[in-house]
Amino acid sequence: MLRRALIVIVAASPAALPAASLAYDIKPKMPETAFSKRLHPDILGISADSSAAAARAIFESSFRGRGNTKTNIKERKFGGTAVSYTAALNFTLPPGPKQTGEMLSSSFSSPASANLAYFVSRELTFAPDQQPSRVEMVKQVLKKYGRPTIVGNHHLYYFYRKGSIMSGGAKYKEAAALEAIGRPLDPRIAIKLNDRNGRGSCVAVVKRVLAKERSLPAMLGEAKGANCDGALSVELTPDAAPNRVGNAQFTLLDFKRMISAAKIDGDALAAEQNERNPLPKVRAPKL
Repeated sequence: MLRRALIVIVAASPAALPAASLAYDIKPKMPETAFSKRLHPDILGISADSSAAAARAIFESSFRGRGNTKTNIKERKFGGTAVSYTAALNFTLPPGPKQTGEMLSSSFSSPASANLAYFVSRELTFAPDQQPSRVEMVKQVLKKYGRPTIVGNHHLYYFYRKGSIMSGGAKYKEAAALEAIGRPLDPRIAIKLNDRNGRGSCVAVVKRVLAKERSLPAMLGEAKGANCDGALSVELTPDAAPNRVGNAQFTLLDFKRMISAAKIDGDALAAEQNERNPLPKVRAPKL
């Protein structure tokens, strides 16, 4: 009996277990962010300060009681360890004749960079009899987020640098924003928002990012090329009636967080791999 117990103990010893099954201690580092304590925009309470766990609680609370909600929770392993974390959340409620559809999604960095949000998006497809007026939507957006950087093409764009909203020279109070939102973007303001070489348009970056996979590797190149640290895009698309909003999409992007988190995550993954597969110690020959 004793011999049998000894055999079990030896079989379960750490040396006999695969490396991924062993506990791995991750010491998170706080990545940089585009936003400040004074100015940290959120979408439905989810901001760049939100961890995956905190965001998931908001997702579940917001969609609770909606029977036909589809949920997609993407879990990943950190390197070759057994540590799993939430990389993305996607909750969808399809639209119907009498039901406003909603899609809420967010992406998060790894535990090495505190598993924080760098992308948040919410899209509302209003039922025909539930479409809000464009006046009321613009009013609410300005009240919540302040004066935008540039307005046009059914968008209100907020671009952030050094913790503040960038200015292109226009003063978008409510009346001016309502007048501009249905027109093309003012090219004079758009040019001012580019870098000194005429590149880095954050309007273009936001559009390209939204066409990509919502992962850190896919977005990183765009984040590095943007002439801003972060962006908030609000798109209000009319339906049949031009003064009514048929679809509203809110997108929050923290480019500075993406760049910082990618560096932290990369260093942590390299350290984990070196720990798992250490290089053999070779002494230099005696000369």
